[in-house]
Amino acid sequence: MSGVEGHPALRPGRIGALQLANRLAVAPMTRVSAAPDGTPTPEMAEYYGAFAQGGFGLVITEGTYTDTAYSQGYLNQPGLVSERHVAAWREVTAQVHGAGTPIVAQLMHAGALSQGNPYRSQTAGPSAVTPLGEKMPEYGGHGPWPAPNEMSETDIKEAVGGFAAAAANARAAGFDGVEVHAANGYLLDQFLTDYTNRREDAYGGPAANRVRLTAEVVAAIRAEVGPDWCVGVRLSQTKVNDFRYHWPGGARDAETIFTALADAGATYLHIASEGRDWIETARLDGGVTITGLARRVSGLPVIANGGMHRPEQAARVLEDGHADVLSLARGALANPDLPRRLAEGRALEEFDHAMLHPMATLDNARRWRLAARATG
Repeated sequence: MSGVEGHPALRPGRIGALQLANRLAVAPMTRVSAAPDGTPTPEMAEYYGAFAQGGFGLVITEGTYTDTAYSQGYLNQPGLVSERHVAAWREVTAQVHGAGTPIVAQLMHAGALSQGNPYRSQTAGPSAVTPLGEKMPEYGGHGPWPAPNEMSETDIKEAVGGFAAAAANARAAGFDGVEVHAANGYLLDQFLTDYTNRREDAYGGPAANRVRLTAEVVAAIRAEVGPDWCVGVRLSQTKVNDFRYHWPGGARDAETIFTALADAGATYLHIASEGRDWIETARLDGGVTITGLARRVSGLPVIANGGMHRPEQAARVLEDGHADVLSLARGALANPDLPRRLAEGRALEEFDHAMLHPMATLDNARRWRLAARATG
């Protein structure tokens, strides 16, 4: 960890009205550790509070379901749809704020990639296309995905309304903003993806139509929370069930998507992982990185994700203008105090995938830590 004095990731930053102590954010990570009814637990408050105490400038929560229809993706996923949910999230936001760190709630609709939803026995998506791959055992699933029901206009309006209502609940729970999950193969990304979206209406076809639903969600949230509250959007090309997909129109599609979301009222764009060798894997046609293009086209702050626990890569991404903030997932899991380690020049702990087995729960991670201490 030599050569990290004055590391650019440690400089203060800003996203909309949010003042950040540094440019390091905790990325959203599914932990399936809420109560069966979606209520956050005291253990979750401690989990998120530890990142704030460890010095991260921003905390983004795991994907949180937004309605009592088709949105829930996993059993024991937290929700933001009831007063009970709101009251429990207040304990989480209080823990994080107690360390002086802002916290943003990621709002998620799983769509066709739902593998545990007590509110519905079926799934729904843009078209009746069976998802690739199989359900994820680390989040409690197994076997192939079923073909979803094609969403009607009523279903779409219900989903948009759910996002807006969940955002209002997030604000009541003390969050400093929300992040709309339009990445990784979930509902909004299913609309963005040409092979899962075969619609022939205003939501299907060219990129300008495929991004329409995400833009409508952002606009509905903006109308609910007002002009100044933070409303981010997370995007990706690849998915949890398809690591090879890229937007078919390349930079042209990217420009269309970024412009539409900026026009809808987004505060920031968060581009999900482009791989460990980020500088190369994040490049689009013409050599520009996807986050660099997002910054230029949208004029918004951009968060980059993927291998950002590497100090040299993190410095390049910031100093060369590829992004404004960096989000870390596995690096943060292994090092909840990573910003402090970076500032002090201390070595980072390596991530061990055993932390997430047999499921990616907080309890399994706690057991792993106890075992590691016993053998260390």
